[in-house]
Amino acid sequence: MKTVITKKSIYQIVFILCVVIPYFDNFELTIAVWSLAALISIQSSYSIGIIKQVFYFSAILLIALIVSFFENHKFYFILRDITYLIKPVLGILIGYQLCKKINQNIFELIVRAGFVFSLIHLFFLLRGVLFYKVININDLRFFGGFFSDFEVFAFVIILFYKKFEIVIPPKKRKLYTVIIGVSIFLYLARTNFIQFGILVLALKGFFNLNKRNLTVLAVIATLTILGYSTIVMINPKRNGPGLEAFLYKIKIIPEEALKTRINREDWKDLNDNYRSYENIMTVKQMSHSGKETFIFGKGLGSTIDLKEEIQLGDKKLRFISILHNGYMTVFLKSGLIGVIILLFSFVVYFKNKSSTIPIINQINLLMVGMGLFMIMSNWVFMGYYFKADNKIIILGMLICYREIVIRKRQNIINND
Repeated sequence: MKTVITKKSIYQIVFILCVVIPYFDNFELTIAVWSLAALISIQSSYSIGIIKQVFYFSAILLIALIVSFFENHKFYFILRDITYLIKPVLGILIGYQLCKKINQNIFELIVRAGFVFSLIHLFFLLRGVLFYKVININDLRFFGGFFSDFEVFAFVIILFYKKFEIVIPPKKRKLYTVIIGVSIFLYLARTNFIQFGILVLALKGFFNLNKRNLTVLAVIATLTILGYSTIVMINPKRNGPGLEAFLYKIKIIPEEALKTRINREDWKDLNDNYRSYENIMTVKQMSHSGKETFIFGKGLGSTIDLKEEIQLGDKKLRFISILHNGYMTVFLKSGLIGVIILLFSFVVYFKNKSSTIPIINQINLLMVGMGLFMIMSNWVFMGYYFKADNKIIILGMLICYREIVIRKRQNIINND
C-alpha cells in the first residue's frame, strides 16, 4: 500500500518534534527547532487574541532590551537572556500557527505527542535500571527527567476524551492512558501531582464558584492539610530510602517556596530552600539599586550575586542571570513593570465567554485549570521561561482551536 505524506502530517510531526526536543535539555537546539517551526508555519493573518498574548511577552523582552542599553552587561548573558525571554513568543506562535495548518481536533494530537513523550521517558528509565543498576528514586529521576507537565495535560485530556470529542479506538485509548499514566507517576514530581489535581477539578467545573463547589473545595483543602500534617508527623528523612525521599520533598514544600530567612552556612538549609534563597537575594539587590531599577529592572544580561559559588547542575556558579522563579526572573530583567505585564498575560485563561458549543466550554474549563497551574508554575519553576517547558505551545493551540470551532459553527449558521 502506498503511503501518502500530506502537509497536515508533516505539520503534525513538526508539532511532536517541538514538544519532544526540550526534553533533551539542549536549549540551543530547542530555540533552533522552534524558530524554524515558527518560520515554516507563519500565517498571513492573526487574531486579536493571539496578538495580545504575543504583545505581553514581547513587551517584557522590549523593556529589558531598552534598559540594557544603559547598563554594561556581558554580551554572553545578553544573548542568553534574549533566547530565554523570546521562548514564550516562539512557543505561542508555534502552537497557534501549527493548529491553523493542521486544522483538525488538536486534542488527539496532544494525546499522541504525550504518548511519544512517555515512551521516550520510559526508555530512559529502563536504560538507567538495566545498564546503570539504578534503584534510588533521586538517581532514577536524574536519568529519566524530573517532571513533565505536557504528559499531564495529555493524560487529563484522554481521561475526558468524550468531552474533547476525541475519536481513538478503545484499545489504543487504553494503551495511551496506561503508558502516559505510568510515565507520569514515575517522575514522582510534586508539581505534576498538583497539576493533575488542578486540571481535573477545573474540568469537573469546581472552580465555577457556588455553594456546592466551595464546599467540595473546602473538603479537599481540609484533607490536603490533614495529609500534609500526617507527613510532618511521620517526619521523613532527607535522604531516606524509597518513597521516604519523596515524602521529605513534600514536607518542605511551604519552606522551599516561601522561606524568607536562610542560613547560608548550613548547607542543608541552603540546598533544601535554594529557590527561596534566589528570591531573597534578588529582592535585596534590586531594592538597593534604586527606584528606577526596581521599576524597570536591570535589563538583558543582568545577574544576581549569590555571594558564594553554589553547585547548580554540573557547574559551580556565583552569578546567575536566570532564576528558578519566573516572576523574579522578569523582575530582574524588566522590573515591576515587567511583572505587572506578566500578570496581565494570565487574563487569557480566565476571561472566556460561555458558549452553546460544548467543546468550547470544555476548552474554557481547561484554560482555567491551565491558568491556575501556570500562576503556580511561574513561581516554583520558571513557568513560561523554563528551558524544557513546552506548555506555552498548548496555550497557542487552544486559542487557535477555539477560534476555528467558533468560526466553523458561525459558517454553518450563516449557510443555514
